[in-house]
Amino acid sequence: MKAYSIDAKKQELKEIDIDMQPNTVYSFFNSILIDELDSLEHHTIHSDAEALLKKQKVYFIGEQLVVGDALIVGKDGILEVDTTIPQEELKALISYDVPKFYLDALALLQTTDINLYKNFEIKKEEEIIPLSAEWVLYVFNMADERTKEFFLGELKKAVDAQDNILLHIQKMAVLALQAGA
Repeated sequence: MKAYSIDAKKQELKEIDIDMQPNTVYSFFNSILIDELDSLEHHTIHSDAEALLKKQKVYFIGEQLVVGDALIVGKDGILEVDTTIPQEELKALISYDVPKFYLDALALLQTTDINLYKNFEIKKEEEIIPLSAEWVLYVFNMADERTKEFFLGELKKAVDAQDNILLHIQKMAVLALQAGA
C-alpha cells in the first residue's frame, strides 16, 4: 500500500510501500499508543501518542499540529487504502515553522501525561462541544501577547503544582469559548 512517512527530526517526507496488517502502525512507531488524526481529507495521519513526552519535534500539516514522526495512509470510510494526495501537495502543506507560543506551551506540557488530541466535552449553554488540548493551544495562539502570557503563566503554575493538567486545559477551553461568545 502506498503511504507517506514524515521523519520529524530530519524534516523529511518519503513515499513508502507498506503491507498494512493489524499491527503495522504499532510496529512503525514501536509503540502501542497511537494517535489517529483525520484532519487531512480522505487520509489518516498516525503518530506516536508519546511523542510529546519523548520531546520530539513539532510541525504542522495544514493547520494540524503534529508531534514526532507520522505515517499517512489513505482512508475510504473505515478502510485504509493507498494515499491519494500527491507528494508535492502534501509537502506544500507541511510547515516546520512553529510559533514560539506553541513551543513554550508544549515544553510545559511535555512533562505531563496530557494527550493533545483526545477529546473532552465542554457544555456551553445547552450545547455539548467536543474539544481537545490541541484546539485550546490553537485558539490561544491566535490571541494577543498578553493573553498568551496569561495562558503560559497559568499553565506553568498548574504544571509546577502538579495539578490535573486536563482539568486546567478544560478551564482554559471554557475561557476561550466565553471570549468567542
